Amino acid sequence: MTKQMYLLTGAAGYLGSNISRALVERHKDLRTLVLKGDPGAEHLPQEAEIITGDLLDEASLEKFFTVCEGTEVIVIHCASMVTVSPELTEKLYAVNVTGTRNIINKCLQHKVKKLVYVSSTGAIPELPKGQLIREVDSFDPEVIIGGYGKTKARATQLVLDAVRDHGLDASIVFPSGISGPNDYGNGYFTNFIVDYVNGKMPAGIAGSFNAVDVRDLAAGVIACSEKGRKGEGYILSNCAVSMRELCHLISAYTGAPEIKLILPVPAAKVLAFFAGIVSHFTQKPGLLTPYAIYNLERNNNFSCEKAERELGFTVRPFEVTICDMAMWLHRDGRIAITSETTKSVGRSTDQRSELKVEPIGA
Repeated sequence: MTKQMYLLTGAAGYLGSNISRALVERHKDLRTLVLKGDPGAEHLPQEAEIITGDLLDEASLEKFFTVCEGTEVIVIHCASMVTVSPELTEKLYAVNVTGTRNIINKCLQHKVKKLVYVSSTGAIPELPKGQLIREVDSFDPEVIIGGYGKTKARATQLVLDAVRDHGLDASIVFPSGISGPNDYGNGYFTNFIVDYVNGKMPAGIAGSFNAVDVRDLAAGVIACSEKGRKGEGYILSNCAVSMRELCHLISAYTGAPEIKLILPVPAAKVLAFFAGIVSHFTQKPGLLTPYAIYNLERNNNFSCEKAERELGFTVRPFEVTICDMAMWLHRDGRIAITSETTKSVGRSTDQRSELKVEPIGA
């Protein structure tokens, strides 16, 4: 029987660590690529082999890709640099584009069986509100807003070029936002909930979120490695949820006072302008940026029908994700939940049904 091994980049990150655990639970041989000194490495399962390295370091990549002869290799390229800044910096381009090119070259050199590239819905051109955004088959960074989205679009096209020009068996997944427990790296959505519950967010901003539970996303990525068709992309998304609905859910499952003031986008942009001035002088990046506001204001209605049909992708109700995040953050000591609320969120998943979230525009 042919031995199979998964190679996973970005394994110490939010999504990567959840993919790691899911693969180990499926009894897969797993090798991970982790940056030197990355604190997230301590949360990787003991069964995972760790290679210290960098997407931009040839020697460490060669070590990462070198396996015993006869081993069937599946690569999941999850590593990337994520930012709420609109700027396209040299570092952002190097990690997300040059790093992906290096992974592609190694996949071709070592003749891997499969590559799954974790892109982003931010790489897909936005459609007017009211229209459902689906997968596209080519990517142009020039029509994408924001440095992060531009780099993901460019890297995605590199993968498709390798499929066309070199016959690489590669598939692509396009997650929307990421939510759920086990975020040891303090991502945007996790920080949003922590600030909300701890009273550091006096108002919300009109707009919407589309965030997939990280556990469902990890399962979707692995399903793509098994069922994804060569050269095809799959959106892994949830329903878009308005800011007001999100505030209601967070308060319901944490006991925090519900934010009633939802600022219109023009007012938020003024605040972002002054926040940018403060960040410039303090040299501390702020979360309220024009690009962050754009991501709230934009059309966040994505279709995951293709992934459902071809990969068997499913998502749990968003309210369950918020409930589980609240409990995890409470256990981690980052938020406090009232005893009465703790009793409520301790109910079984199939009982959490009184708070229904409808897709925006439905």
